Amino acid sequence: MKSTLLNMVLSLGIITIVAAGLLSWIYTITEQPIAEANLQAQIQAVSDVTPAFDNDPVAEQVAVTPEGEAQAVTVFPAMKDGALVGAAVESYTNNGFSGFIKVIYGFDTEGNVTGFAVMEHAETPGLGAKMDDWFRSPEGNRNVIGLNATGADLTVAKDGGKVDAITAATITSRAFLDALNRAARAYNQYKAQN
Repeated sequence: MKSTLLNMVLSLGIITIVAAGLLSWIYTITEQPIAEANLQAQIQAVSDVTPAFDNDPVAEQVAVTPEGEAQAVTVFPAMKDGALVGAAVESYTNNGFSGFIKVIYGFDTEGNVTGFAVMEHAETPGLGAKMDDWFRSPEGNRNVIGLNATGADLTVAKDGGKVDAITAATITSRAFLDALNRAARAYNQYKAQN
């Protein structure tokens, strides 16, 4: 085949169409398994962070927009014998060092944090990515599990709060606590409405 502009454009066009078709086909094949895996991860996280329940919190989820916010968070109410025993709240922040972070926090009826599961982030490995372990650690004032987030903004010590920031990752720590405070406000709002 002679090397002409028309032949090069034609070759590149065919390669592009074939590549686009393959990518589309692969997306179609993987879309459902990825969605199912994400749902199973969400169900497991809700189960892990909330007090014992006998309902289906994922099926009974409610979108709540915390006061002063534009975007809703998802509240998964945990019921035992028809009474609210707590909830899991899927919260978010856009203030991470690398942007968006999504965390599911668990609360009991008094507003104490019963657990959390980091669901999505793009923080720096070895620094901000340590948030899942750091905020469970019994060393210093790191552990947020058991803290009461009702009516009190949990902030890092550098900002006058009581929670130790991740070493060399204060921005990620602020973001994690921002998402926690947003979740607590949404949970309190949910309890007030129900």
